[in-house]
Amino acid sequence: MVSTCFMEKWLLKGKKALITGASKGIGFAAALEMAALGAEVCLVARNKAELDTALAAVAEHGNPCWGIAADTAVAADQHRLGDMVAEKWGHLDILVNNVGTNIRKLFTEYTEDEYRKVFETNLFGTIALTRLFFPLLKQASRATVINVASVAGMVDVHSGAPYGMTKAAMLQMTRHLAVEWAPFGIRVNAVSPWYTRTPLAEPVLQQPDRLQRILENTPLRRVAEAEEVATAIAFLAMDSSSYITGHNLVVDGGMTAQGMHTPLTFND
Repeated sequence: MVSTCFMEKWLLKGKKALITGASKGIGFAAALEMAALGAEVCLVARNKAELDTALAAVAEHGNPCWGIAADTAVAADQHRLGDMVAEKWGHLDILVNNVGTNIRKLFTEYTEDEYRKVFETNLFGTIALTRLFFPLLKQASRATVINVASVAGMVDVHSGAPYGMTKAAMLQMTRHLAVEWAPFGIRVNAVSPWYTRTPLAEPVLQQPDRLQRILENTPLRRVAEAEEVATAIAFLAMDSSSYITGHNLVVDGGMTAQGMHTPLTFND
């Protein structure tokens, strides 16, 4: 008979988790997954209407959940987030840096505003928020940070240079903080998905020729579902993964093992 203590390592009972970009896509799936595993979840997203809809779905799992409408790339919102979490929880067990955006263009076609937007959202906001939550993570026992990166940070997948650059930087931040924060009992890992059915990827997946080439470069011959990435995020948040830090868990259907055999082009 499996002991209760053993099973608890595969749950998130009593954990306090904050997830950015949580109103849809991978962030929403991660919120549902963690709530189902017993965590109390704080969802962060810019659009309040979408956030309220997501909260209603997460609340069906019966565990406490709450939301904050905020733009993680804006300093005032970052500090408001930190103050609210400190006041309500006093510590933070799990931080999931999931918020992200993309603009798909050839490198020379970006305006300065466009590539700065990608960097501000994907990287600089994440850096600022992670630094801000450090004291609350230190207050927790066995805290963990999970950065949602991308295979675009490892290999070129023709998704636009700024996107891949921000994700590569996120992976290096993961490795560095895993070492720097280990003395405080904080683990830092990353999850790197390939194409996943999310609103951000939908404009690409709706193009039959582009979708066909993506599938040709994926040994499992299908696109990931957001729930499949969410389970990887949840695993890295569990006590069962307590000796894993500085790791990048790739969720790509085998794409990086096979390599990009068929070049992708911009047509969106």
